[in-house]
Amino acid sequence: MSNPITLQVNGETHNCSSQTPLPDLLQQLGFNPRLVAVEYNGEILHRQLWEQTQVQSGDRLEVVTIVGGG
Repeated sequence: MSNPITLQVNGETHNCSSQTPLPDLLQQLGFNPRLVAVEYNGEILHRQLWEQTQVQSGDRLEVVTIVGGG
């Protein structure tokens, strides 16, 4: 089992296993990965990089839900 790490998501502290892929973390936190945009350590992270992005201790994520409508 991987060691637990601490990171910030939308300004709140969260714990998860090290080497957790970003889409798995999003699902663990209750987000639908298909309906969010992610800022990863101050940079917008393109969706095609999500699968290979494993969160690290001290990372800062801002997750924004995409809302449709008019």
